[in-house]
Amino acid sequence: MLSQDDVFTELGIGPVWRLREAPSSTPLTAPCSPFTTWDTLAEAVAHCTACKLHQTRTQGVLGVGDRHADWLIIGEAPGADEDAQGEPFVGQAGKLLDAMLAAIGLQRGNNVYITNVLKSRPPGNRDPAPDEIAACRPYLLAQIELIQPKLILVLGRVAAQSLLDTQETVGRLRGRVHAFQNVPLVVTYHPAYLLRSLPDKARAWEDLCLARRTYASLTPES
Repeated sequence: MLSQDDVFTELGIGPVWRLREAPSSTPLTAPCSPFTTWDTLAEAVAHCTACKLHQTRTQGVLGVGDRHADWLIIGEAPGADEDAQGEPFVGQAGKLLDAMLAAIGLQRGNNVYITNVLKSRPPGNRDPAPDEIAACRPYLLAQIELIQPKLILVLGRVAAQSLLDTQETVGRLRGRVHAFQNVPLVVTYHPAYLLRSLPDKARAWEDLCLARRTYASLTPES
C-alpha cells in the first residue's frame, strides 16, 4: 500500500520544505503531512489554487462514500452537476454508475468510495490537461492512503491512462487485472461514454464481473 513517504514524494515535501516565494535561507519545517486526516484533505481541496481550474470552478469535489471502503471507484473529473452539487457522479452518468454497481451487489456509500482524478471541473467538460492531473495527484494519493482499498475500479480513458502511466486505450486496458500501488485495478468504460455507446455496455458488464471475481478472490470469507 501507499506509504506516507510516497505521499510526501508526490507533494514534494521532505523533512524541510519552503514556500516558493520565501528565500532559501528561511526554511519552514513541516512536522507531518498536511493530508493525514480527511479534514485536512477536504480543506486543501476546498481552497486549492494549484492549477488554473480554481478560477472557473464552483467548488472542489473531493469524493463521496465509505471512507473505509474496500471498493474505490475513480473517474475523470467533475461535470456541471458535480461542480454545482459538490458530489461526483450525480447526473445521468451517475445514475448509470449506480445501476452498474447495483448489478454486482454494490451501493454508493456502502463499502464503496467514489472520486475523480481531478477535483475541479474543466470548463466545458474538456479533457484534463497534464498539469491539472499532476496538480490533483497528491489529493488522489492521499485518498488511497486514507481509504486503504482492496480494489480500484477505474472509469474511462483519462483516469486509466493517468493511474497506469500509459497511452493505451480503454479497449486495450480492459479485460485484465492491473495494479496501482499494489492494489488490484480493473479498467472499464466511463458511464458518460456508455450513455453514447450502448454496444460497449456488454463489455462493461464483463469488466464489472472481472472486478467482482477479483474482489472475491481477495476476500474469500465474503
